[in-house]
Amino acid sequence: MIRPLVLLLCLASPLQAGVREAVEDHALPAFAGFTAGAQALADTAAQDCTAEAVRPAFHAAFDAWLGASHLSFGPVEQQGRNLAIAFWPDTRGMVPAALARLIADADAAVDDPDAFAEVSVAARGLFALEHLLYDPAYDGYAEGSYTCRLVAATATDLARMAAEVETEWRETEAPLLLDPAGSADRRYLSEKEVQQQFYTALQAALEFDADTRIARPLGTFDRPRPTRAEARRSGRSLRNVTLSLEALRDLARALSDQPIPVTEAAFATALETASDLDDPVFAGVEDPAGRLKVEILQQRIDAVAAAVAGEIGDQLGVTEGFNSADGD
Repeated sequence: MIRPLVLLLCLASPLQAGVREAVEDHALPAFAGFTAGAQALADTAAQDCTAEAVRPAFHAAFDAWLGASHLSFGPVEQQGRNLAIAFWPDTRGMVPAALARLIADADAAVDDPDAFAEVSVAARGLFALEHLLYDPAYDGYAEGSYTCRLVAATATDLARMAAEVETEWRETEAPLLLDPAGSADRRYLSEKEVQQQFYTALQAALEFDADTRIARPLGTFDRPRPTRAEARRSGRSLRNVTLSLEALRDLARALSDQPIPVTEAAFATALETASDLDDPVFAGVEDPAGRLKVEILQQRIDAVAAAVAGEIGDQLGVTEGFNSADGD
């Protein structure tokens, strides 16, 4: 159901191709899904914070985040939420170090949500939870232990951030994107700039899939780096790529008001390649044959980006602009 404010904005001015669909049919449902998943995780951890009990809800929340994580502008990038939700890649091992300090000190912040919101971003969010739930250094904790309370506090903090992001998208970001000219916020000077923002998010996320999620474990032929795969402890490395591609295909469809057969075919090929790859954490990069299969998936994602540029970019008359991950 379209909310009254959004409906009024839709009637007030015609929108460029795909803006309304990207906001109402893609972004808002994605963030609502993340809020629901994160709240279910917090509710589960509040009832039973042991690793075995929390793991299914953790995966569901992580799945929901993959449906929204590519929309890294606006509320997600404010207050450092992007890192607090998903601190990866962790090139310096900051997550285990931050967790070790909290546990060694028995930091009282776990019992105060306001204080926990000020804890290092490396000790919060999905990747801190992954360490606590799956790393042998942590996952054997007992019910009622400090680590168990830390899991519950982290889940509660994640649910708070998810709810804040969804609310700000619904009440502030969506109206701005739907009617940039009518807003006092001059972040976007035209609807064309809104289109470019979504297009940039799409292309940046495809680049992240190929050049970070896959390239990091690939390393080099002489020195593959399988332990650098995203979420390998929880067995999610390939799953994250697949869910990201599915979400990006949905955004691509929303952005275009014309058929995009080349882009559709490229997404289908990439997703089929991912489905056929029996290597959930990219461990096969250490074997030449296994490495080739992962490289082919990377090439398929690059082909999606090229198709998007040649079909959707040309259709909208936009190019990729600056994104919040540039320079990281």
